[in-house]
Amino acid sequence: MIEIEKLTKRFAQHTVVDDLSFRVQPGEVLGFLGPNGAGKSTTMKMLTGFLAPTSGTARLFGFDIQKDTLKAQRLIGYLPEGAPCYGDMHVRGFLEFIAEVRGFRGAEKRSRVARAVEQVELQAVLEQSIETLSKGFKRRVGLAQAILHDPRALILDEPTDGLDPNQKHQVRQLIQNLATDKIIIISTHILEEVTAVCSRAVVIAAGRLVADGTPLELESRSRYHQAVTLVGDAPLDEAALAALPGVAGVERNAREHSLTVLAQPGQVIFPHVSALVAARGWSIKEMDVERGRLDEVFRTLTRGEAA
Repeated sequence: MIEIEKLTKRFAQHTVVDDLSFRVQPGEVLGFLGPNGAGKSTTMKMLTGFLAPTSGTARLFGFDIQKDTLKAQRLIGYLPEGAPCYGDMHVRGFLEFIAEVRGFRGAEKRSRVARAVEQVELQAVLEQSIETLSKGFKRRVGLAQAILHDPRALILDEPTDGLDPNQKHQVRQLIQNLATDKIIIISTHILEEVTAVCSRAVVIAAGRLVADGTPLELESRSRYHQAVTLVGDAPLDEAALAALPGVAGVERNAREHSLTVLAQPGQVIFPHVSALVAARGWSIKEMDVERGRLDEVFRTLTRGEAA
C-alpha cells in the first residue's frame, strides 16, 4: 500500500502541495490529474524521495520515504517528467548501467535488460545513442528503466507523452498487464488515458485534493451523465424533447440535425426520448446515451466550481 498523509510542500511563500492525503492499494491503477502547476510532479518527487516535504509524509509498503528512503526506493519504478537519461550513452549500455545500479550482474542483468527491451519494443534502437532518439523512443527508454527491476510500485509522470497512437496503445496495454500485482500511479493530461487504463482517479487543484473516485463516478458528476444525443435526417422538435419528464434542457450540436437532451440529476431519460422518437416517426441516424464527459468534470473541479 502507498499512504500519503497531509503531504505539504512550500517554496518560499508559495504552497505547491497543500495537506494532501490518499491511499493506493495493490492492483489499483491511479490516474493523478490536475492542471499545469497543480502540484502533480512535485507530489511524485516527494513520493519517490527526490524532494523532501515541508510537512506530512508518504509510506510505501510500510517504509517511510523520509526515514527509510533506500528501502522504499528499491520498491519503486519511477518515470520522471521528461524521462531524463544520459544522452551520450547507447540504449543497451544505459539499461545495463541501470541494471547494475539496481544490483544485478551477469546472466540476471542480461535477462532483466532483455525483458524490459521486449516489453517496450526497443530492439530497433538498442545500439543508438539516446540523444539521437525521437521523443517517443526516449520516453520508452525511460519506461524500460522504470520496470527493469520488477518494482512493486510504478510512479509514471506522463508515460505516453510524445508517443504515436500505436505506441500509446502498447504502453497502455503494458500498464494493464503490470497492474495485476502492482500499484501504478500515472500523472497525465490525457483524459482518455484515465478511462482507458485507470481504475481510480484523484484530481488536485492548487495542490489540494478536489475529487477521488472511479472514472465512472467522476463521469456521473458531469451534466452530460445520462444525456441522449440524437442525429436525425431532418430537424427535430426541441420543445417536445425539452418537455419530456426528467429532461433538464436541450442543446444544439455542430452536426446538422443533432441535439443533446440533458437529464436532470439522478434521472434516466432514454426511455422517454426513445418513446417520443417512435411516436413522432422521426428518422434517426444515431441515438446514444452518454456516461458523462470527464473533460467537463475536470474543468469544473479545477476551476473550483464544484460543490
